[in-house]
Amino acid sequence: MVHQIALGTRLLDNPVWAALDGPHAAFAERSGRAARYPADVYAFAALADPADPAAWSDLHTLLGPATTARVKGVETDPDGWDVVGGGGQGVQLVDTHLRAEPAPEAVRLGPDDVPDILDLVARTGPGPFLARTVHLGTYLGIQHHGRLVALAGERSEMGVPPAEGCGRLHLPGWTEISADCTAPAHRGRGLGTRLVRAVAAGIRERGQTPFLHAAANNATAIRLYESIGFTLRRRTTILQVRTPGTDARARAL
Repeated sequence: MVHQIALGTRLLDNPVWAALDGPHAAFAERSGRAARYPADVYAFAALADPADPAAWSDLHTLLGPATTARVKGVETDPDGWDVVGGGGQGVQLVDTHLRAEPAPEAVRLGPDDVPDILDLVARTGPGPFLARTVHLGTYLGIQHHGRLVALAGERSEMGVPPAEGCGRLHLPGWTEISADCTAPAHRGRGLGTRLVRAVAAGIRERGQTPFLHAAANNATAIRLYESIGFTLRRRTTILQVRTPGTDARARAL
């Protein structure tokens, strides 16, 4: 059952747009009521209103003909567009009673750590992490004998200006915790939980509220997040769509 979370969560219904239209505007490639992240930062585009045909036309203009994009929270594509793949169903959880606290053993990761991050992400599959994703926020890691074995970060689509360091999704008042993963040989030690709590502590210090996303079929992760203080808010759909094969301006004539 999806719990009803209190006021102030409207932005979470369309978080990628809220980020690109707000705290992550410096990253946005935009046309009217459509925007996207650079391809090496975050693999998503967004619309101000997925029910607005004009927003889809703007996205077509932004992307060009016969181009694919991933979008969240869109149930169906408009006429002329094709669904060419789906990221499946996801769930969104928000912090309602998480114990946030620093992790003394955690180290802050930066651009020099990207090869190690990408290696861990490739082995654990927490979700998209690209060459410049690290610039979206604070990422913390735990190392063992000099090798990165656990990772978590904030995707500030909802709340922190890029100059301050943002996690992936960052909206006004909200920051997404993302890339939570642990190498298989080091699971069962609570490393991921400690990093999530540490990232959340930083988010809370800025007066914001943590939230996160997980695959809807990942019951183990969902149970873990609920057990440490997150509450399931809503379900969402991720689609990969392809723009119509002709130029958007030509279609409008």
